[in-house]
Amino acid sequence: MQKLFQDFSVPAVFAGFITFLIGISVSSVLVIQSAQVLGANTAQINSWFWALGLGIGLSGLLLSWKLKYPVSTSWSTAALALIIATGSGYSLHEAIGAFLVCGLVTAILGFFGIFEKVLTYIPQSLTSAMLAGVLLKFGISLFASMQYHWGFILSMLAAYIVSKRLTPRYCIVITVIAGLLLCPLFLDFHTPQITWSLAQPVWMTPEFSMSAILGLALPLFVINMASQYLPGIAMIKSYGYNPHVNQLIGWTGTAQALLAPFGCYSVNTAAISAAVSLDEQVHPDPSKRYIAGMSCGFFYILMGLFAATLTSLLLSFPAIFITALAGIALFGTISHNIAIAFEAVSDREAALMTFLFSASGVQFFGIGSAFWGLLFGFAVMLIFKFKAKKV
Repeated sequence: MQKLFQDFSVPAVFAGFITFLIGISVSSVLVIQSAQVLGANTAQINSWFWALGLGIGLSGLLLSWKLKYPVSTSWSTAALALIIATGSGYSLHEAIGAFLVCGLVTAILGFFGIFEKVLTYIPQSLTSAMLAGVLLKFGISLFASMQYHWGFILSMLAAYIVSKRLTPRYCIVITVIAGLLLCPLFLDFHTPQITWSLAQPVWMTPEFSMSAILGLALPLFVINMASQYLPGIAMIKSYGYNPHVNQLIGWTGTAQALLAPFGCYSVNTAAISAAVSLDEQVHPDPSKRYIAGMSCGFFYILMGLFAATLTSLLLSFPAIFITALAGIALFGTISHNIAIAFEAVSDREAALMTFLFSASGVQFFGIGSAFWGLLFGFAVMLIFKFKAKKV
């Protein structure tokens, strides 16, 4: 406990909050929509948020504390898209059974180390190119938003650039505060009325059917591995940490399985939002950045306990505020991964194609461009290496 107090820092807490904010801001509405597609009522929807908040929060907080590096956890937006697209074919209880099966399969694969063996064959230049490609849209969205909100975006950028020049460690903290102060000046924002109430968990008995297992559980598993675990673990590795892959996958899968009957459809390592908690802006000492992961977990737990209240409060901020904050917070990560991706001359062709493919945003079979970009770049790298050996 003494070490925890010694390592505590305000920038780390802010980084954890931003990681949490990015993680829920875009897809909270999709959680509601997914539950409604499956026939959930209001009490059951609140239970989904309760289960997701506690599962994601406790796993992120405890793993960050145990492993001593930021472990940001989240739900899968790609999985929500799959549920919305196919969920009408299943009952709520069949879907709950599918969530439980998906969590169990994830835990087993994690603890037995199968996924970690696959990762050893993937070059870091390609994983960094994949991450840079996925994150690129956040940087582009920031500047594209200047078309309609130039005053707000330029003011946010000015706050970031000046604070980065004067106090690099606190630049994100200052930018967040500046953004909050700027919202009423440039945007249509009104402070919402807050009514505090604790969320109540609702037990939804799992039902197991072969159609739901094959049509929902297994696709969810593949999507989570491809769109969450693969880029999430690569993100941790790109910052010089040695990720404990077996424990990360095993324990998050266990959390999902345990809370699935209450509506927890996924608990994964965060992919995009995790970058905020890993960057040097959190703390110059990498060994003290785990506080950001713990903080992120803490905010998810709060979201779970006060699901309806806290979610509505956070979503009351204009979308452009989230867009600007995400883009600015990810500047360092985008440049960091681009530098690693194109550092080795021999890998640049494959890295470039991975980068562009991942940035494209295309989806095949419900799996996002990050997975397909990495797969394509790996094939290109093998072809070039084979050609070099033949010559």
